[in-house]
Amino acid sequence: MLLPANSFGLGLRVEHYAALAETDLVSKPDWLEIISENFMVPGGKPLWHLDRLRRDYPVVMHGVSMSIGSADPLDLGYLRELRALADRIEPAWISDHLCWTGVDHRNLHDLLPLALNRATLEHLLPRIAQVQELLGRRLVLENVSSYLQFEADAQGEAQFIAELARRSGCGLLLDVNNVYVSSRNHGFDAQAYIDTIPAESVVQIHLAGHEDQGGLVIDTHDHPICNAVWQLYAYTLRRMGPRPSMIERDDHMPPLPELLAELDQARALAAATLAQALVPA
Repeated sequence: MLLPANSFGLGLRVEHYAALAETDLVSKPDWLEIISENFMVPGGKPLWHLDRLRRDYPVVMHGVSMSIGSADPLDLGYLRELRALADRIEPAWISDHLCWTGVDHRNLHDLLPLALNRATLEHLLPRIAQVQELLGRRLVLENVSSYLQFEADAQGEAQFIAELARRSGCGLLLDVNNVYVSSRNHGFDAQAYIDTIPAESVVQIHLAGHEDQGGLVIDTHDHPICNAVWQLYAYTLRRMGPRPSMIERDDHMPPLPELLAELDQARALAAATLAQALVPA
């Protein structure tokens, strides 16, 4: 089941389980994104809440531990558990990050960037194919925020991701906030990055807040979305058309009505942007 292009979701977090189950919400998300690992358990409260909410909301799965770019072999046990969860809740798609999270079978619990070169690309292609075969679904990969670059980089991140999507057939989760954060940290043109990403591969958009320290911008997911990210989101919609879009919030968690108001801001911006794009020149 695919989600409507012009639909808006929230990341499901513990603080909002009860509020999202209420039936009299004035405004509500169209769908929910879960952190896959939080529910890869044999039972208990997390799955009870998820099963209850799944009756009312479509769901997508978003992981943080696949480590698609690691030098380690893929964790087949992890992938089997991931598929079992997907078979249980029937998500619209399954996503994870274009990164590595550990090596030598140790999870470092961070989303670490990859060297952007031919060797990395050729390493990723068979791993993506293996994941897609094991899951029986197309894998969707997200661009991460980054704070360093490698001397071994041979091309820009957007060019690398575009070629990876074309050759692997994977989908893309375009995190607009991550594009902005990395553009500030590395000094590239965020709009040119968006222009390079193949629109036909983008199945979802992430929006989030960050911490701006002036010389360094950190993807913290603990602030409201800033004006510059809203503007880049509008540019993305003009470039690609509507895409299922959601807000990530992971710290300094506001009450649900505050997050829903921000989600309504995304709806209003998308409606105005797309309406303007349809006006003849």
